[in-house]
Amino acid sequence: MSFPQDYKNQLLRAIDAIPLDKVGQAIDWFRQAREQGRRIFVCGNGGSASTASHFACDIVKGASFNRASRFKILALTDQIPTLTAYANDVSYDAVFVEQLKNFAEPGDLFMGISGSGNSPNVLRAIEYANSAGCRTIALTGRDGGQLGPLAQLNIQVAVPHMGRIEDAHLVVCHMIGYCFMEEKD
Repeated sequence: MSFPQDYKNQLLRAIDAIPLDKVGQAIDWFRQAREQGRRIFVCGNGGSASTASHFACDIVKGASFNRASRFKILALTDQIPTLTAYANDVSYDAVFVEQLKNFAEPGDLFMGISGSGNSPNVLRAIEYANSAGCRTIALTGRDGGQLGPLAQLNIQVAVPHMGRIEDAHLVVCHMIGYCFMEEKD
């Protein structure tokens, strides 16, 4: 079997591992956040940072453009000057939590993305989001790491391969986003 075929076969197994009931719950929480005018914050590192940015773009444009109800979502990963200032002057662990301290309010929604579930800056952010009264969602892989148990809703792709975890996380984000993009307002 060729590498591409093997990767595809294992990716399909990773996609089958997505807990659809939890994705459905996340969709409900996103709908409620939109209806209540709540802010939504999303973050991650590396590939997960790219997923966070991609997801925020899909929601800001694709799920909000020309619609009566719009989402208020920010990818904390996209604030490059703020990220580098905190990373340089305080610590990399502070880059997301310090932004949340400026903006997060009770009832807002936070989503942390981490394939390992052990990214210290995402952990600090979800701890703060929980303490501030936000609803919290984690997208994790493997065993969920430390992040999974901290989230009120953990969407865990329980496979070992980081690439396929990241692939499946993007699929989850597309499930959430396209639910709103394809619904009739």
